[in-house]
Amino acid sequence: MHHILLIDDDEQLGPPLATYFQRFELQLVHATRPSAGLALLRSGGFDAAILDVMLPEMDGFELCRTIRKENDIPIVMLTARGDVMDRVVGLELGADHYLPKPFEPRELVACLQTVLRRLKPNGNGQGQGPKPQMGAAPTLRFNGLDIDTARRSVTRLGAEIELTGTEYELLLLLAREPGKVFNRDDILNQLRGHEADLYTRAVDIVVSRLRKKLEPLECIKTLRNAGYSLALRRLPL
Repeated sequence: MHHILLIDDDEQLGPPLATYFQRFELQLVHATRPSAGLALLRSGGFDAAILDVMLPEMDGFELCRTIRKENDIPIVMLTARGDVMDRVVGLELGADHYLPKPFEPRELVACLQTVLRRLKPNGNGQGQGPKPQMGAAPTLRFNGLDIDTARRSVTRLGAEIELTGTEYELLLLLAREPGKVFNRDDILNQLRGHEADLYTRAVDIVVSRLRKKLEPLECIKTLRNAGYSLALRRLPL
């Protein structure tokens, strides 16, 4: 069973949501204050976190930033505002999914199932990452960059780097077909599934974040008005 932490100051939200989550083998723990939520996260044992944007002590964006400094746990953000820029800011800070309030519980479960499928086998949670595709090489090797699809780990110039689920999926998408140009809609369809209507500016933000983590390698090429491609040469195993 996956363990999920909800940080939301609405005391009435947790109990019914926890009951609903049990149908999907998800155990929900509810914290109403960011300080309490951070203490629970630091104690370990959680597979994903759900953060409300409007919180006491600090808002959800600051909370997301704080968590990302310490932990690469998948994060789903909630907001009552549904503002496009809120979505962009949340993604820029490292959130893996974004869901505006009011939401259907089944939709939230679908978001969680999506991010949980991206968990590393040796990550913070208890879940297992997806297995490599049949017939696919378990490791994709490039000049200065290795992607171990079995462990969902990325090594740059000999050192392993931490990526969010969205960053890893973007890199893997480009690496599967180096040189192929993917436009923003292609990328959103691959990364967000039924939520491909997310603002396309989010793709630029995730690409920018990924580029920074891959420095000094120049991995991702931008083709104006076309999209992005992986600029590295694939090496034989």
